[in-house]
Amino acid sequence: MPEVIEPTTTSPKTPTVEVLPGTGKPEKARSLWTDAWGQLRRNPLFVVSAILIVLLLVMAIAPGLFTGASPRDGDLANRYLQKPHWGNFFAPDWFGYDVQGRSIYARVVHGTRNSIAVAVGVTLIVTAVGTVVGMTAGYFGGWLDAVLSRIIDIFFGIPFLLGAMVVLTTFAERKLPVIILALAFLGWTQIARVARGAVISIKHNDYVVAARALGASTSRIMLRHILPNAVAPVIVVATIALGGYIATEATLSFLGIGLAEPAVSWGLDVSAAKDQLRTAPHVLLIPSVMVSITVLAFLMFGDAVRSALDPKLR
Repeated sequence: MPEVIEPTTTSPKTPTVEVLPGTGKPEKARSLWTDAWGQLRRNPLFVVSAILIVLLLVMAIAPGLFTGASPRDGDLANRYLQKPHWGNFFAPDWFGYDVQGRSIYARVVHGTRNSIAVAVGVTLIVTAVGTVVGMTAGYFGGWLDAVLSRIIDIFFGIPFLLGAMVVLTTFAERKLPVIILALAFLGWTQIARVARGAVISIKHNDYVVAARALGASTSRIMLRHILPNAVAPVIVVATIALGGYIATEATLSFLGIGLAEPAVSWGLDVSAAKDQLRTAPHVLLIPSVMVSITVLAFLMFGDAVRSALDPKLR
């Protein structure tokens, strides 16, 4: 008789769970943001840039913690461009005085507020506008995508600094809100392009198709499924662009098209000191170095965030 083979029953395999060494507890699955934060904490560029940015933010919010001198009051006894006095860090003469006898240290400290306010205000507006336009174009596609993409191309073709100069010359009085809106009017296109590309690559994923098949509304799909997965490249671009807006504001103020007296701005100080480059170079170099340090801090911060959020760069 032929040998009868008894059927064997196999129990389903138990899924293996990673266990944290030394604890016996199962390891939780890490999200993109948790993994990125763990990498950022080990990045020296992120630590250094974060410390500088926090210091600049505190200086912008509470300049009185760093100096009690007024940035606008000049003393004619100090009008002869006295050189820096390296005695007391918080003394008004630590960086010397400008041609009007005003404390350069006080003007550097108080000038941080306008530069940070312009950068943060423009970044928030362009991020919101660019993300909405880019997500709308990328998700719906068709004629709407074609129209929005052509509008993005038109604005993207305008030179940013030249366009800002043209827009600002139409205003008789250029205060801080005017500067922010003028830069935001021209600066949203890059984020819109990034958001559109991210949405196009995400909208055909399985979880988006499943949500659509289950009857989820368009707004729910875009806010709950697409936006959280498309926001990473937008954050990277916005963080890097933030430093550029600080440099743009200083450049416009230097050219006399940005903020004007009695506002306190690093660009205004550089513009006022350009004639004293040979006799008192510190009057020009100190606010210029402050602009460079601030822009560099945000660029390093954005580069560290890009390295942490982009899996290809790990």
